[in-house]
Amino acid sequence: MQSGLKITDWLTLHELLTVVAVLIYVATSHAIQQRRHPSAAIAWMLFILLLPYLALPIFLLFGFRKLRRPPSLTPPATHCSDSWAVETIVSLGQPAPAAYHALSVHQDGKEARDALLETIRTAQRSIDLCTFLLRNDTFGNAIIEQLCEKARSGVRVRVLLDGVGNLIAGRPNLTRIVDAGGKLALFVNPFHWPWKGRSNLRNHRKLLIADAGLASGRLWCGGRNLAAEYFDGDGKNPPWRDLSFDLRGPLLEQASAVFEGDWAFADGEPTPAQSPAAQDAPPVTQGAQLVASGPDQADDTLHALLVTAAYRARERIVLATPYFVPESALLMALCLAARRGVSVDLLMPARSNHRMSDIVRGRALRALEQAGARVWLAPDMMHAKLAVVDDVLALAGSANFDSRSLFLNYEVMVAFHEPPDVRRFAAWFEQERPSAQRYVATPPGLIRDVADGMLLWLAFQL
Repeated sequence: MQSGLKITDWLTLHELLTVVAVLIYVATSHAIQQRRHPSAAIAWMLFILLLPYLALPIFLLFGFRKLRRPPSLTPPATHCSDSWAVETIVSLGQPAPAAYHALSVHQDGKEARDALLETIRTAQRSIDLCTFLLRNDTFGNAIIEQLCEKARSGVRVRVLLDGVGNLIAGRPNLTRIVDAGGKLALFVNPFHWPWKGRSNLRNHRKLLIADAGLASGRLWCGGRNLAAEYFDGDGKNPPWRDLSFDLRGPLLEQASAVFEGDWAFADGEPTPAQSPAAQDAPPVTQGAQLVASGPDQADDTLHALLVTAAYRARERIVLATPYFVPESALLMALCLAARRGVSVDLLMPARSNHRMSDIVRGRALRALEQAGARVWLAPDMMHAKLAVVDDVLALAGSANFDSRSLFLNYEVMVAFHEPPDVRRFAAWFEQERPSAQRYVATPPGLIRDVADGMLLWLAFQL
């Protein structure tokens, strides 16, 4: 009797496993209604055909970017407006505009820190904090202590942190919040076995909501994580340039609804029904809208909005982002806008904190410059996320303009439609731009061009 498997037997087993892996990929993608980018679908299929033993486990852990949701019991919002931006956002399943007031656009880290601490200090009933990073440093620990004081005073305090972000932050001592009477939840704990394929989906939203439902309520939002480098610097380097803001008014109800959904997902608590006050609010023609994007949304809302904005722009497009690795449709829309005479300006750091992003951005930057856009490279780390289109729309919040933010992460932006406030965000951009140097493209060599293409594919998958 011969021992072991013959080569023909091994090939038969290999072929069987390959067929099973392909069937699992197709069946799960269909069942969960995944709408993949064509390059991603082709890449997964090739990976499974070539290395089914390795590809199938990786797919089951990291291959899902949309969560299957039960059908909504409420019809989508309807709104009549002359603004293409408002109608586009509503058509993507986001809420209609809501009123707001007392908008403060923070000019630097000190102003942002003071606004954040004031929002916490003046809270009377509740504090809901969602952030990617709450670092184990002097600043982060000071925020934790402030939250503990409010919890001990009887204020309901809930802190929602991303599981991977918590590891990056150095795992601060968060048990103090629970010991003080607050609540803590990790969004996709990396130490729990991710059977539902959520390991690659990060909650990157940044919101602090104080006293939701009260007239004194306040929203603090933007791109800043809660760490020293975003506000005061780390002692060796200056603070990062970033953009955050705070405001008051009915718009807080939309921010609160996003937080409640994320909290329910992470903690298992039921999402409370919308209050009658929010449902009966009078219609607003401009105002602002909270735009959520991520696996919990049926559409790729921010990507669709940015592509639409690029095609609808008439005079100018202003963009600020630390990482610019756009998908081809967005890059083409921006290039076409520049070619038809729209002033397109992009501000980003000369060197960011993610070297991979700096390497793969070259192809997109060269395409923009060749189309007539202007790219500005800031000397220090610039972490702001901003898009301004004419005097019609200003988008500010947590989303970077790369494929991870636009297709994988849970993100949130606030869309401002009031022309004076749109101009205030444009003024922030003009305040930052003078210190930046104009980017000048140089043709890449063959090896660099091929490497860029391979890394771009990898960046989209990860």
